[in-house]
Amino acid sequence: MEAIALLIPIALVLIALVIAVFLWAVRSGQYEDMEGPAHQILMDDDERQE
Repeated sequence: MEAIALLIPIALVLIALVIAVFLWAVRSGQYEDMEGPAHQILMDDDERQE
């Protein structure tokens, strides 16, 4: 029983931390262009510089 009293608050803090990091990533634009990097790897270096 003592372990549950310790693990529940730890789990709640970790959940809050994960949600905060996710919201920061969304607000900072990390998920704006999901297809750009996938297509960019297929381009030659010469095409990107033009």
